[in-house]
Amino acid sequence: MQALTLPASGGWQWLVRGYALFRRQPALIGLLVMSYWMSLILFNVLPIIGPLLASLVMPGLSVGVMTACRQVDRQQLPALGVFFLPLQEHPRPLMALGAIYLVYTLVALAVAGLVDDGALLRAVTAGKPMDPEALEEGNLLLAAQVLLLLMAPILMAYWYAPVLVAWHRLPVPKALFFSFIACLRNWRAFLVYGLGLVAVGAILPGAVLGLLGGLFPGAAGLITSLVTLPLLLVLAPTVFASFYISYRDVFVAREHVSEHV
Repeated sequence: MQALTLPASGGWQWLVRGYALFRRQPALIGLLVMSYWMSLILFNVLPIIGPLLASLVMPGLSVGVMTACRQVDRQQLPALGVFFLPLQEHPRPLMALGAIYLVYTLVALAVAGLVDDGALLRAVTAGKPMDPEALEEGNLLLAAQVLLLLMAPILMAYWYAPVLVAWHRLPVPKALFFSFIACLRNWRAFLVYGLGLVAVGAILPGAVLGLLGGLFPGAAGLITSLVTLPLLLVLAPTVFASFYISYRDVFVAREHVSEHV
């Protein structure tokens, strides 16, 4: 398997083409993305084992959404059952990916916790409020920076791994390796992709809300709701579709992709 190296502009094209793909079947892709988030929320509310189960099923559910995007890209109409199909066909490797990601994240949080005496770890895992002293001393910000550096390798290894496992039948170690190499080769495109997400998802909406809030100060709450909800309903499916476009552009060995997913 070989990953292409794309120009930096490819990162922006992932978002543009992702939005175009979402527009082909907005209701279906939007419903599947909503089902993805709702499933994770429902798992997380279960006591004790809920967060663990959410982590285990997350890779398979994400492949379910991307499978629908792939079928839309191929001019096919996906069935809603495609959402759970990857977990039904490849439960062990997909759940193994979720377990690896969870364990790595907990270890990274523990290491970052050495910087701020565990304030960030407690906030993430137990939902406890941030330590005011850590905020004032800047320890929490330093811990977050350490965590970001530690998480970068697993994010790169995990980015394409679920679809490589489900569609290319790669073993988990190889899927993680090829995903990491693909992201490393395309770091410029991913940098532009990340900047594009920040611009579209934060800077532009913030500017619009600031402008409208200044014009209509008495309706700030209503304006925020009117802008935020439609943005989420469009942005979230577009991002998922862009994940698929990213995969499609980087891995071009389409003849090896299973047609049974």
